[in-house]
Amino acid sequence: MAVDYKVDGRIATITLNRPEAYNSVDIKTLKELRDAMVAFRDNNDVWVGILTGAGEKAFCSGADIAEMLPFLKDNAHTPWEIPETPLRAMELYKPIIGAINGVALGGGLEIALICDIRIAAEHARFGCPEVNLGIMPGWGATQRLTRIIPRAKAAELIFTGKPINAQEAYRIGLVNEVVPKTELMARAQKWAEDLTQVSPLALRAAKEAMIRGYSMPLDEGIKLESALFSYLLGTEDFIEGRDAFLNKRKPQFKAK
Repeated sequence: MAVDYKVDGRIATITLNRPEAYNSVDIKTLKELRDAMVAFRDNNDVWVGILTGAGEKAFCSGADIAEMLPFLKDNAHTPWEIPETPLRAMELYKPIIGAINGVALGGGLEIALICDIRIAAEHARFGCPEVNLGIMPGWGATQRLTRIIPRAKAAELIFTGKPINAQEAYRIGLVNEVVPKTELMARAQKWAEDLTQVSPLALRAAKEAMIRGYSMPLDEGIKLESALFSYLLGTEDFIEGRDAFLNKRKPQFKAK
């Protein structure tokens, strides 16, 4: 399997599993990543995802240049042939934690960017080397980077193709934490466990508001937020959260 998908309680772990190729993305990997993301999205009993790479050298080194780039070129005018993933337009509003266990370059960085929280190992590196191949990022970096870090730093990464280390990624807000590589998965697991303690429906609504609101004028974004807020008021989880607060007990959310 090019992508390993495992569920443990409320948490799904998705692992890019081509360590011999620095977890680069070929067509098989892209399709299996799509399948794993759909399984995660559609299982209401799973609330939080962790996305990582196998081995210690690479989270994902990007597209498999020998196979993926010719495939993308051949399908440039038939985009429906390219598997739907969160790199494009898949609606996936469950929270995802990225455990960046090594290099995240090109498409690998773009996969990291679909995560909501990013934890980096100390030896991780991040970059957009596409310009060195005569192309530009094509899986969302030109759009997501400018929404996550300052535009000037996004331009620096995209225009120069030069990578940055984990500490610089933390300084500019690209990652939430930098930890020793031996602590990476434990830290990602702790983040995931913490997120399973709050309302899953509230998390999904908040993420939807954030993502869809990107492209909206402020007044439209506020309307979207208000609509999602109103939806949550009609859920069982809201009743449970309110009652638990009033009775000073831990809530038992059910994603209903």
